[in-house]
Amino acid sequence: MKFYLPTKVFFEDGYKDSIIEIEKLGNTFLIITGKSSKKNKSLDELVDVLKKLNKKFEIFDETLENPPKEMLYKIIDKFGKNWDVIVGLGGGSPMDAAKAIAVLCKNDIKVEDLYDNLKYNSASKILCIPTTSGTGSEVTQYSVLTINNVKKGFKHDVIFPNVSILEPKYTLTLSKELTISTALDALSHAVESFLSLRASEFSKLYALEAIKLIKQNLNKLVEDLQNYELRKKIMLASFYAGIAISLTGTTIAHSLGYSLTSEKGIKHGLATAVFLPFEVKNSGKEEEIKEILGDPLEFLKSLNVSIEFSIEDEEIERWSNRVLNSSHVKVTPGNYNLNKIREAYKWVIEKSGLYGGSK
Repeated sequence: MKFYLPTKVFFEDGYKDSIIEIEKLGNTFLIITGKSSKKNKSLDELVDVLKKLNKKFEIFDETLENPPKEMLYKIIDKFGKNWDVIVGLGGGSPMDAAKAIAVLCKNDIKVEDLYDNLKYNSASKILCIPTTSGTGSEVTQYSVLTINNVKKGFKHDVIFPNVSILEPKYTLTLSKELTISTALDALSHAVESFLSLRASEFSKLYALEAIKLIKQNLNKLVEDLQNYELRKKIMLASFYAGIAISLTGTTIAHSLGYSLTSEKGIKHGLATAVFLPFEVKNSGKEEEIKEILGDPLEFLKSLNVSIEFSIEDEEIERWSNRVLNSSHVKVTPGNYNLNKIREAYKWVIEKSGLYGGSK
């Protein structure tokens, strides 16, 4: 067993103790965020702290979902590279973009070079403040970008955030749809981490606790979106699931779901979670998951999960070959070959009444 978890995390801190760590990070801050950070007041609170500390800062608030490389170049062109700290404020997309920008600020490389670990070994300091409960990006060494219309993740220890601040109150403004889709991303992380061939007794502790918290609280939260205590428990679950995948990585459900997001516009958490029942059934660990979550398919039904898309045989073939060549296959139990990957896609499409896919 081995693990590396370098991020200083402050949960429900209200900048009481974390402000000391922010002070030490540097003097110039580039904030990568989206429009929702104004609505949930997270941007205003951060700006107040930076002003209090006399820090120089700039704000980019036009982050796109699944950050495309063109957006990263736009940020560099507009704000330059001379930043001590890059802040990811928001959901997974601002945090993923912040990690990429942090590397680009310290290295003369192209976006595509982020996928070659030998081409860089440094980054600006990274501060993450999640305002959704799903990605766990605030405690991982992963970033997912869109390169030439293909969603693709990269990994490097230098993009572990230096400091992360988790405030459940920022998630109180999330819609029911976003609450479900982001929580299902966290559930996917936890289940996949538990199933992974890289799982250890340490990673399983966090994965199982995350699954338990989501099972016990997500349905309640969907019916009571303003319940702070439930928001806190789901954010904690997302945090635990993030720790779990920082140790194991994700498995094939993520790889299967990428194409649904990139080409059919289905939100990432949902696009991944719909493959969980298939993966669990083929994992050899179905009963262990059911002891905590119950039947994964029934859990998704309880949330009224539904996706609709049209698909051609050519797309299934192209997607399946892409998944077969992904790194996820070799860490997923169940011996996934091309036929089995095709079967996974067809299984999701054929679940009419739940997944609504049509050919």
